[in-house]
Amino acid sequence: MDGGNLSGRSCFFVGIGGSGMMPLAMILAGCGAKVAGSDRSLDQGRVPAKFDDLARRGVALFPQDGSGIIAADQLVIASAAVEASVPDMVTAARLGCERATRAEMLSALFNASALPIGVAGTSGKSTVTGMIGWILYACGRDPTVMNGAVMKNFASPDVPFASALVGNGDAFVSEVDESDGSIAGYRPRIAVLNNVGLDHKEMDELRLLFAGFIAGAEAAIVNIDNDEAATLAATLPAKRVATFAIDREADFLAREIVEAPFSVTFELIVAGGAPRTVTLQVPGRHNVANALAAIAASVAAGVTIDEAVAAIAGFVGLRRRFDLVGEANGIAVIDDFGHNPDKIAATLDTLHAFPGKLLILFQPHGYGPLKVMGRELIGMFSERMAPQDLLILPDPVYHGGTVARDVTSADIAAGIVAAGRDARHFPDREDAAALLVREARPGDRIVLMGARDDTLALLAARIIAAISGDASISPTDD
Repeated sequence: MDGGNLSGRSCFFVGIGGSGMMPLAMILAGCGAKVAGSDRSLDQGRVPAKFDDLARRGVALFPQDGSGIIAADQLVIASAAVEASVPDMVTAARLGCERATRAEMLSALFNASALPIGVAGTSGKSTVTGMIGWILYACGRDPTVMNGAVMKNFASPDVPFASALVGNGDAFVSEVDESDGSIAGYRPRIAVLNNVGLDHKEMDELRLLFAGFIAGAEAAIVNIDNDEAATLAATLPAKRVATFAIDREADFLAREIVEAPFSVTFELIVAGGAPRTVTLQVPGRHNVANALAAIAASVAAGVTIDEAVAAIAGFVGLRRRFDLVGEANGIAVIDDFGHNPDKIAATLDTLHAFPGKLLILFQPHGYGPLKVMGRELIGMFSERMAPQDLLILPDPVYHGGTVARDVTSADIAAGIVAAGRDARHFPDREDAAALLVREARPGDRIVLMGARDDTLALLAARIIAAISGDASISPTDD
């Protein structure tokens, strides 16, 4: 990838540990930029392994106190979660540093690439991005990939946090976020639309954002099992749309789906042709849909169907996406990024395809999202939980700042209980985890769900250690 005028440029990331910031920092470093940054999680001592990895890659890390911003020629890139009052931002304003948001920086790189491939939708973005990236990589296309999750295929002991891949090929594959409206700044040649559903914004605004995203693409890859996405696809000329589906007739179609606890196979039919058997090392019908999207996008990028089918069989998934942390005493512990109704429903459906009680810890990813989709979360859990399942809700993730707490975890738990399912609110996450360990029996599955908090993965590892008898999780004192 051509880094252009970024080569040698001093770039300072405020919030460099964020799931969207860290891979962007790695891509800029790959373009020849001199990358440094700060993060309040670093100051708080949270997820030290992530910052150790950044330091090993030559990234200079500073406290978030303004000390890392020392010259007006630094380009300061801030995540959406960083307030103007943060000392780094105050110092940048005082020195007159050029500033950019994460979305502005990423979209500039994306739009300047020869083959920008954007993946959008309420759910499945990271997985489809990882699948496309792996297919193109395995087929020798040397792509650049920007992901919000660690891609296990590219991770190693030396590169444990591989959420970005820097290549020299034409393709720049990136998930594109609608939560802040920045999706409007991306101009993909190939645009994937997985689905349209509630998460950060109301439906009317989402329809406008996703419609604009696919409108200018040379090829729009759209999931027509999703009614909202299908409606948007119908507004485009048919020659610019490739559809995919499981339950409806489409250009890329899945049939004969056979699920296993941690894998799935299906028959792929493209444009009415002969079926091809696809084997995935990730489970669930939702991943069949993700694979259809990735194969269709890769074909639009010039990969043959047979090449794509062979390559995707080697995709081993993403960290924190139905991630089996371990098994002990007949109990499996799974870490999952599910945080909106569609994502959580897909995970629960995948788990309920096989017997066993579910012990679920769902940490909401903010008070704002709870206000937007609280009713839908209550309805989804009430419908998707089995009578024997247990749901524990700690308080939402909170990293500072002011926030309205109109809807809380306690409100969600009360609504689910009123609908006849077992849900409990534990303000402290340690108490919730300790209860799960006490309640778990052989054959049960413990599932941790939530976004915007990397320490959930660390908690999952501690839970499996506690079940194994290697450690303990103690509830807080009353």
